[in-house]
Amino acid sequence: MTADPRIAAAATSGAAFLASILAANWLTTNYGFVPVGFGLEATAGTYLAGACFVFRDAVHDTAGRWASLAVIAAGGLLSFLVADPFIALASAVAFTVSETVDLAVYTPLRSRGYIRAAAASNLAGSFVDTVLFLWIAGFFTWTAVPGQLVGKAWITVAVVATVGVIRALVRQPKFAAGA
Repeated sequence: MTADPRIAAAATSGAAFLASILAANWLTTNYGFVPVGFGLEATAGTYLAGACFVFRDAVHDTAGRWASLAVIAAGGLLSFLVADPFIALASAVAFTVSETVDLAVYTPLRSRGYIRAAAASNLAGSFVDTVLFLWIAGFFTWTAVPGQLVGKAWITVAVVATVGVIRALVRQPKFAAGA
């Protein structure tokens, strides 16, 4: 008996989303700020926070909105096991609000294409996440915002481009036919 590929995709994207939330908080707790390019710095978890948005989109596509919110809640609670309490709290609040913003932008744009929906929703979610996380965690200064946004943009562009290429390849006749 073979597993339903939709269930496997939902489980994989959910696990990746949850792991990226926990890893982002662990990295920020243990490494603080790191360079992201252009002379800017961001919290070490910023790279994975950018990936969280893309994984959230995958969970939304494979398992739905409620599954996305469930993973966010689980990530928020489990973060208290791997991160300083102020990082875990800031992360839980920022992810919940920013992922809700992300969903509000992603859902109506999804029918117009993945790249457009992911890029627009991740931009909106990244800004909200950045401001809330830095403020609640006690790191907030407006000079920290550009570094956070650049770090999230690096990984978001890389992951969205990779997903776009994979989707294009899968649509090719030799892959679609199972050859």
